[in-house]
Amino acid sequence: MPGTNLTREEARQRAQLLSVDSYDIALDISGAQDGGTFRSETTVRFTARAAGETFADLIAPAVHEVVLNGTPLDPAEVFADSRIALPAVAEGANELRVVADCAYTNTGEGLHRSVDPVDKQAYLYTQFEVPDARRVYACFEQPDLKATFAFTVTAPAGWQVISNSPTPEGAEGPGGTVWQFAPTPRISTYVTALIAGPYHAVHSTWEGEGRSVPLGLYCRPSLAEHLDAEAIFEVTRQGFDWYQEKFDYPYPFAKYDQLFVPEFNAGAMENAGAVTIRDQYVFRSKVTDAAYEARAETILHELAHMWFGDLVTMEWWNDLWLNESFATYTSLACQAHAPGSSWPHAWTTFANQLKTWAYRQDQLPSTHPVMAEIRDLDDVLVNFDGITYAKGASVLKQLVAYVGMDEFFRGVRTYFKRHEWSNTTLTDLLTALEETSGRDLSAWSKAWLETAGINVLRPEIAVDGAGVITEAAIRQEAPPLPAGAKGEPTLRPHRIAIGLYELREGALVRTDRIELDVDGELTKVPALDGRPRPDVLLLNDDDLTYAKVRLDPDSAAVVARHLGDFAESLPRALCWSSAWDMTRDAEMATRDYLSLVLSGIGKETDIGVVQTLHRQVALALDSYAAPAWRETGLRTWAQATVEHLRAAEPGSDHQLAWARALAAVARTEEQLALLAGLLDGSETIEGLTVDTELRWALLQRLAATGRADEPEIAAELARDATAAGERHAATARAARPTAEAKAAAWAEVVEGDRLPNAVQEAVIGGFVQADQRELLAPYTAKYFAALKGVWESRSHEMAQQVAVGLYPSIQATRETLEATDAWLATAEPTAALRRLVTEARAGVERALRAQAADAAATS
Repeated sequence: MPGTNLTREEARQRAQLLSVDSYDIALDISGAQDGGTFRSETTVRFTARAAGETFADLIAPAVHEVVLNGTPLDPAEVFADSRIALPAVAEGANELRVVADCAYTNTGEGLHRSVDPVDKQAYLYTQFEVPDARRVYACFEQPDLKATFAFTVTAPAGWQVISNSPTPEGAEGPGGTVWQFAPTPRISTYVTALIAGPYHAVHSTWEGEGRSVPLGLYCRPSLAEHLDAEAIFEVTRQGFDWYQEKFDYPYPFAKYDQLFVPEFNAGAMENAGAVTIRDQYVFRSKVTDAAYEARAETILHELAHMWFGDLVTMEWWNDLWLNESFATYTSLACQAHAPGSSWPHAWTTFANQLKTWAYRQDQLPSTHPVMAEIRDLDDVLVNFDGITYAKGASVLKQLVAYVGMDEFFRGVRTYFKRHEWSNTTLTDLLTALEETSGRDLSAWSKAWLETAGINVLRPEIAVDGAGVITEAAIRQEAPPLPAGAKGEPTLRPHRIAIGLYELREGALVRTDRIELDVDGELTKVPALDGRPRPDVLLLNDDDLTYAKVRLDPDSAAVVARHLGDFAESLPRALCWSSAWDMTRDAEMATRDYLSLVLSGIGKETDIGVVQTLHRQVALALDSYAAPAWRETGLRTWAQATVEHLRAAEPGSDHQLAWARALAAVARTEEQLALLAGLLDGSETIEGLTVDTELRWALLQRLAATGRADEPEIAAELARDATAAGERHAATARAARPTAEAKAAAWAEVVEGDRLPNAVQEAVIGGFVQADQRELLAPYTAKYFAALKGVWESRSHEMAQQVAVGLYPSIQATRETLEATDAWLATAEPTAALRRLVTEARAGVERALRAQAADAAATS
């Protein structure tokens, strides 16, 4: 990826020189059905504070015209890599016109083109974050150079064409239908959008505050029968209602469309008024409520971005958290507190899933402050991580506990009104929050936003012979940062709650709650003195702060027997999270973690927690179990999945979740025969519907274990001849346990570069099978031999899939660490690639520590 980077210093210098007024962009996509390239004509008007030279951004196969202030410039002289040199910008008003042929992509970047195998029609959408508007039109590609955007689009007759502004009436032109969109408000390039194709559409409105906002939903016609439009509109309207109340700022755009698009790399993207969402959220088969909860969080997250990110935008990518952390926090708060929400226990999901992601990220060599140092675009491209999203949201939750929710949102209102349509830094936000809360947040900011790493909180309790607490304190630790990480360990101020739980009629019930500030190495808790020791004393009850929590020995013993007996879901989730964290930290043996899960998962009512435990057990057994014991653990777990599947309530979410867990781990002849029987209908389980997605899960496991091959895969694809079916078939083919299947998959992904992003991801997912270590062993050397070439020749998204997905994580050996170190020492990778490989290496190192701890444990 040479020649496509942009440094922060270059962006700062350009912003000091000029401001951008408007873009007029004409795109001719009338030939999209055939692919190739499309014509892009851009006229950008900008103002320079002084005469001088600068550059515009563009990635295009061909540039035909560059005209600056009426003077033609030779494209061969001024265009190279991703830049158009502008050698003579005039002081004051300027106009730049660029005519180019830009390319459709199949990588999910720029203007992505996908052909649906059902109707053979092309479907387009743009994805511009971080630096990919320049793949569609010439621009000044940085967030602080906002402007208005007026798109004119020529598209095939009969297509839907959607952008940031409301869709106008189309007019017939010589090449197709011409759509002239009204100018947008002042927004950044990365949230502009174009979505086009014969999409299916459903329309509604949100009514509130004396205003009617048009709402639109779009998907491919092949998914239309599965689009549960009213459920999606209901969540969207709840978000509008709650945000309108909390933000006290009118929705900033003229309409709100949500477009479920194919082959999307992320979960969704906050294009202003035209949000794109991965179309896997249009559920083709039965899913658990956890999937609906995740979709709702995504919908609410993107809606929050209309204010956080689109109306008020960070100045540079080091404040990316101002977008993502706020959107994450507010979406979860909306789920938890909005009247009529179907997910009032959203903080349970947050504690058990998103914070676990943050804890993992914060213990990698690449850990960084929430407010990260972003030197260039390469840095930010790998910085959409657990710290930016989940740790940042955790820190905001801590801030809300510190200043109060009402005071927090009063500060947010001030922030929006003061900085509407402009760009901000951390200081701007803190100033607004300090004004409304009356608190000095400078020390808080430095401790929480400007330092890296995680704290550990442990209770220290002394009791007398009668079991009465004589002294209680909370010890805070700041473990050393991982080798290679920047910064120093930091003790932070924490606002936490302590929950006191008693066993009553078989349930662990909270009998009291103490809220206090924890600061420094040791904080006394006099409120506990003289109380009878509770059965469980739980630090960070209600999950107010961001820290790893440990139980005292007596509480741990009770939790080990009764984790599933907490009356509420959040304390259960906190204890599950602590146990998982201890397993990853080699403080709990994998076999003991498995025993804990097996003792409590049957009582776990929260389906999201159940499914998280399924994933974590699988990871623990595959990566953290002692190799000599691993197969014993896997067989124990596989048998448990069968028993829970048969015992689950017919038709329940738990039944479906256990069916999927079995499909991921089945290994004995009896278990695999059950999968085959469910697939061909010779076996049935009352209430379990073996629908399209479950059929693929069953078949993929049969393929991975050699019980199914190309005839069965081809037959299933004939049943499901859709884009999703093609991806599932690609996974199944790559999963087959033969040298030929692995070689073919490797050739497609590494030696060839023709696969679309979603298919490449599917092939990688099938290629890597934890129980095929011996078969995959030769690919460690092949990975390191090919990696740099792939990185330098592919787009970021495609290269990152390979770098992360094919790293030999399942080969958790000293030899893998040595091979990684040798490559890092000689390959001279870019900073972004070095980060990805170093993170993967840290995973192997952690696995080896956990395996040693498991080997040392008694069975």
